[in-house]
Amino acid sequence: NTLHYHQVVLAEEVDATITALCQQFVIDRLVLGDQTTSKFWNEKLREILPESVAMVTVNERNSSLEARDRYWQMYPPQGLFKLIPMTMRIPPRPIDDIVAILLIERYLGARHF
Repeated sequence: NTLHYHQVVLAEEVDATITALCQQFVIDRLVLGDQTTSKFWNEKLREILPESVAMVTVNERNSSLEARDRYWQMYPPQGLFKLIPMTMRIPPRPIDDIVAILLIERYLGARHF
């Protein structure tokens, strides 16, 4: 499995971004978290995506905390930031894209191949 794309997309840019990604990649399923805004995004994305794209929800409990740790694994702190304890570091940008990566990993890990 290869990660082809990850980015934090503003809500108002979702339509255009999804449309562009559907033109660039063959998408057969979309993985969503099952918490706070899941129902809204499920309905919104169903309007945008081709009917052939399956939408799957996965448990997203603690994914934000895990994403913070993963961020620092992907982008290790530099200079004086290395001295700050891991639990006190706050990523300098939104990490929703990393949460999405974790949700995909959970989905793939739960599948029986």
